[in-house]
Amino acid sequence: MPLTIPTWMRRLLPRRFRETPPRVAVVRLSGAIGAVSPIRAGLSIGTVAPSLERAFTMSGLSAVALVINSPGGSPVQSHLIYQRIRALAAEKEIKVFAFVEDAAASGGYMIACAADEIVADPASLVGSIGVVSAGFGFDRLIERIGIERRVHTQGEAKAMLDPFRPENPQDIARLKEIQADVQALFSGLVRERRPTLDASRDLFTGAVWTGRQALNLGLVDALGDLRGTLRARYGEKVDLRLVAENRGSWLARLLRRAGPGQTAAGLPDALIAAVEERAAWARLGL
Repeated sequence: MPLTIPTWMRRLLPRRFRETPPRVAVVRLSGAIGAVSPIRAGLSIGTVAPSLERAFTMSGLSAVALVINSPGGSPVQSHLIYQRIRALAAEKEIKVFAFVEDAAASGGYMIACAADEIVADPASLVGSIGVVSAGFGFDRLIERIGIERRVHTQGEAKAMLDPFRPENPQDIARLKEIQADVQALFSGLVRERRPTLDASRDLFTGAVWTGRQALNLGLVDALGDLRGTLRARYGEKVDLRLVAENRGSWLARLLRRAGPGQTAAGLPDALIAAVEERAAWARLGL
């Protein structure tokens, strides 16, 4: 990591040492959106907001880079993250880049649309602009093994889409209405943020494209990677500052069970944080 020289000390140095390179804050957004597992929490406004706040309030900032690798997930959490990025970008008047790794699909692409420019790898999967609801039906199974389903509600729609009862056409029609409303929000957002979309193609079918195909369709602006793109834009000495993820690794969370300030292994939190940051840089290939 580059050495940071305090402003008051920089004034005492020769002119060539006083110049500071352009600085770009890097925020990694990786994983399913809204999903939670025992080992790693998914992306949500609660998990990413602290990292975004630190990124956009960094001193001497030229831009913020979002490294996105997500198959999507909760439309609500996707939209909340999108809104927070746009609000911070407008408030701080900072340009935002999105760099797609393996995928920016569904809600992952919604978040990518918060950027002013989207850059993908040629083999990235981009798009999946659609809404899906899936489940299983067990009504025939419980009938076969002699189990009786008993449901009592106040409100006829309270047990909508109960998997232990036969599908109700009214429930399906209601679900389709909800999906259509969410899809209208999603497609409207994409059209607003991506004015160069190929109007001759229906891009809102839930299909995905490779990065190369997405470029031709106007879903992304360029092909490339974070390091090469930002060096070409801001010069070879661009200062890339990774904002450590808020969630931490499963090992760090296990070690921190002893309480704040000191870990169960006797290691200070600052050391664990430094190890996590270095590991994050390694994942980015920097």
